[in-house]
Amino acid sequence: MKHLVPAILLMLPMLASCQPEKSAMSNATIPMPAVPAGAETATFGAGCYWCIEAAFRQLDGVISATPGFMGGTTKNPTYDDVCYHNTGHAEVVQIVFDPKKTSYAKLLDWFWNLHDPTTLNRQGGDIGTQYRSAIFYHSEAQRQAAITAKSAAAAKFKDPIVTEITKAADFYPAPKEHGDYYFQNKSKNSYCTRVIEPKLEKLKLKH
Repeated sequence: MKHLVPAILLMLPMLASCQPEKSAMSNATIPMPAVPAGAETATFGAGCYWCIEAAFRQLDGVISATPGFMGGTTKNPTYDDVCYHNTGHAEVVQIVFDPKKTSYAKLLDWFWNLHDPTTLNRQGGDIGTQYRSAIFYHSEAQRQAAITAKSAAAAKFKDPIVTEITKAADFYPAPKEHGDYYFQNKSKNSYCTRVIEPKLEKLKLKH
């Protein structure tokens, strides 16, 4: 039994899931941020959007990072729809960035480092198609950059990358309670401390 306790403790981050702690949400959603002249948009799915947002919003050149849903078939899905009714949407973060301060290629580098792109429809304890690894491109240049980056990233992983590269579709912002979730709730939600905080620490970002 002595040997089992440390093993169980090591497994806790893998078993932790953000879904059970996402309680009933209001109908209000996060306001869509403005896209300043000259700014560009990028959209990534890499597991629970709490983690993706917490990382990308800290990067130089990122103007905004908004969690939400993309890639499904249902119009105006609610959070519960996405989680329990198989709408086909992925949890994503839509990023508005200044290309004079950062590049799409640099955002892709962060994307590969932020999650495990070799696990199909899963990140740790978060399991389901909504947690799939996905790049939604907004231009032909982004599509080509994503394909090139995926090929280059393959050498860093033992298993094949399963990230989908798909044309951006309608983006639906998440419930307003999910905006800046990590920094507003890290002292209240164990998922933040067990899963998100170690990732941010590993990436040398504020946590």
